[in-house]
Amino acid sequence: MSAPERSVPASDPVTGGLSRKGLSAGTVGLIGAVVIGISCVAPAYTFTAAVGPTASAVSTQVPAVILVGFIPMLLVAFGYRELNNRMPDSGTSFTWATRAFGPWIGWMAGWGLIAATIIVLSNLAGIAVDFLFLLLAQITGNAGLADITGIPIVNVAVCLAFVAAATFVSYRDVQTTQKLQYVLVGFQLIVLVLFAAVAIFHAVDGDAFDPTPFDGNWFNPFAVSSFSAFAAGLSLSIFIFWGWDVTLTMNEETKDPDKTPGRAATITVVTIVLLYLMLGIALIMFAGVGDGELGLGNPDIQSNVFFYLSGPILGPLAFLVSLAVLTSSAASLQSTFVSPARTLLAMGHYGALPPAYGRVNPRFFTPGYATLASAIVTAVFYAVMRFLSKDVLQDTILTLGMMICFYYGLTAFACVWYFRKQWFDSVRNVLFTFLFPLVGGAILAVLFVTTLVDSMDPAYGSGTDVLGVGLVFVLGVVIILLGIVIMIWQSIRRPAFFRGETLSLDAPPSLRRARR
Repeated sequence: MSAPERSVPASDPVTGGLSRKGLSAGTVGLIGAVVIGISCVAPAYTFTAAVGPTASAVSTQVPAVILVGFIPMLLVAFGYRELNNRMPDSGTSFTWATRAFGPWIGWMAGWGLIAATIIVLSNLAGIAVDFLFLLLAQITGNAGLADITGIPIVNVAVCLAFVAAATFVSYRDVQTTQKLQYVLVGFQLIVLVLFAAVAIFHAVDGDAFDPTPFDGNWFNPFAVSSFSAFAAGLSLSIFIFWGWDVTLTMNEETKDPDKTPGRAATITVVTIVLLYLMLGIALIMFAGVGDGELGLGNPDIQSNVFFYLSGPILGPLAFLVSLAVLTSSAASLQSTFVSPARTLLAMGHYGALPPAYGRVNPRFFTPGYATLASAIVTAVFYAVMRFLSKDVLQDTILTLGMMICFYYGLTAFACVWYFRKQWFDSVRNVLFTFLFPLVGGAILAVLFVTTLVDSMDPAYGSGTDVLGVGLVFVLGVVIILLGIVIMIWQSIRRPAFFRGETLSLDAPPSLRRARR
């Protein structure tokens, strides 16, 4: 007996307000959204790549920088929550900035989100390749297998295989994504907590590389040696929190879309910060921040701290850490496809991009065309960067940080401006629609400008330069300029969106005045 066919949810007509796009509604609950959010952040992958450089910049103040980096993320998350409560839409930053500032700024906010996710998707695929061969080397005892990842053609080929597998799962349906993530995220969190707990045990027992007693001063951001060091550490800290907003891009597919996505985003961010604090404290206590063989300040281990410390900490179970990072990057690679695909879907639906991007697969209720487009661009970007950059990981992380500040900041300011008529309706509104997103957006704007200026130096990042200018700066500027060019071209081809006919400006009135 064949299974009954599901009917495709009808998409609403585009009339200037928000409208449904045909996604499968009510399929993701709170726990599922939190799991996908944690997966997208990829704590195992992000922390192993960021804790070493952060320790070099701020010494033992890693926990302080984690907390300070958490602050703008939390403040922006409050703004996201308020916008989602008012306008649950899969376009998130694109839709909200358009409603607040108009189509031009809204389009660039959407472009910033898409660019950031394409960068991180290529990065995740590259990390998955590296850890696949590292894991094989650990399991077989053949250290030479780890060097295979350095062969560009093999590296790119295996990377494309990871992208293809992730695209296949993402193309199917969000429930398949959700079920897969329960297993991958659960394993990742168990291994990371075990890793941190055993490291702390070794440190307390005196059986560590550089036993460092815990000190409450590690949480003092004013103990950082200089503002430039603090800014560098903060930029890296913001990178490790990126990805929580995927919980909001699924808002049209969640149960209780007005509340579940915002709650999931808050729970995700808080869970991640607690995990990072535990790991940061554990690694400082075990390895210290010096530049010795296993010290966090040793540049030779900073690209992959977990790999080098897993043996001394876990002994024969060290392979579990490599497996956790591999599953972390693979899981995040798959879940991160959710975000750009649904933003592209919204842009196509509202006429900001060709209508093909606004199509939903009638069988799986997913943005199939947008998912495939994201995969193709990711694969091309990684292949080009792999042959262009001396250190793809470092340069893409720094460029990613710039794009995160760009579109998160725009979204935070969109929250402030959108609710401008309701700021003083209540104390809660003053905090959550005005003060918190304004401060969060301002911090990110300062970091964006600082990174943009600093990255002009050829020594910034991997040291790769283009005509004497740092590659990170070139990437950031080219991405933004490319977005502007495409936006202008779309305004010529599809003027209705840019005239505000398909998605119009909006500002809710003051409830206090309405009651009068």
